[in-house]
Amino acid sequence: MAKIIPDDVLLNLKDISKSFGDTKVLKDFNLYIRKNEFVTLLGPSGCGKSTTLRLMAGFETPDSGSITFEGKDIKDLPPEKREINTVFQHYSLFNHMTIAENIAFGLKIKKKSKSFIEDKIKYALKLVNLEGFEERYPATLSGGQKQRIAIARAIVNEPKILLLDEPLGALDLKLRQSMQLELMRLKNELGITFVYVTHDQEEALTMSDTIVIMNHGVIEQIGTPEDIYNEPDNAYVAKFVGDVNLLDGSVKSSSSVDIMGAVFECTDEGFKPGDKVDVMIRPEDIELTSPGEGTVNGEVTEVIFKGVHYQSRVKCNNFSLMVCSTLCTPVGSQVGVHIDPFNIRLMTKGGNK
Repeated sequence: MAKIIPDDVLLNLKDISKSFGDTKVLKDFNLYIRKNEFVTLLGPSGCGKSTTLRLMAGFETPDSGSITFEGKDIKDLPPEKREINTVFQHYSLFNHMTIAENIAFGLKIKKKSKSFIEDKIKYALKLVNLEGFEERYPATLSGGQKQRIAIARAIVNEPKILLLDEPLGALDLKLRQSMQLELMRLKNELGITFVYVTHDQEEALTMSDTIVIMNHGVIEQIGTPEDIYNEPDNAYVAKFVGDVNLLDGSVKSSSSVDIMGAVFECTDEGFKPGDKVDVMIRPEDIELTSPGEGTVNGEVTEVIFKGVHYQSRVKCNNFSLMVCSTLCTPVGSQVGVHIDPFNIRLMTKGGNK
């Protein structure tokens, strides 16, 4: 049955394959991007994220498959002919040019009028909160300011899609967090589509409308941040996004599963008694109680203070559980372990574990 494509799709990659030499980077890759969507391609280095972005931008051509923009084939269209602009991790600013000249570069190539260019420069600098920087040079700017100029240079060309290839990777943590909020603001103010590449799961969860989890050139799961975090399709996604306890389990009934030598109630459907499953439990979903008040008993073997919470290790029947809580339970404490049935996620065994 053919997949139904929504009416508001802007960019569609269908059955894409791409190899470099003997290395196949993308395999029968299918992805569509909708209008005014913030899509993040998330995965480890070498999974094909940047190659996908380069195919969208026109810097690479697929070996097979089609790329359409607003329903028109653009597979062989050069980058400068596409209504798509790219912001790279290393800014790619021209150091011998002023900020105004950097921003105006693409507009001059398009032979826009001087007054049009001047208006666009002022508009772009105001949008990225760098008014008055026209005559400065890139070497005098901080990393965050350079990144804003790179974004300003891209948006003055009025692209319908802005591609961002790990643009915050070179910034320190505080500045990176600040720029995440700026990018979200810009996306909402401009009303254009953002496609963002990162291997940073926190960035993806913070900014995205849709997250695309990639692994070895294929898509493991597409969903909202909440879906990806709370309802991963397989063990690979569960482990890649956030901290997780991943356990071997055996389904006991339609509403229970055997893990750690004890039977826990659960709510996931679609499994039958005897099925071997991967069981996901997020550390923050585990409640430590007094011994005997939980489903299974254990002993706290490690406690680490993480600032906003304590991260503990609890040994239960030779299994080690990670637990995150705002309450500190000292090492050596005997505890009970309670997990709400809704927070126990069952997945088909062997999903790229």
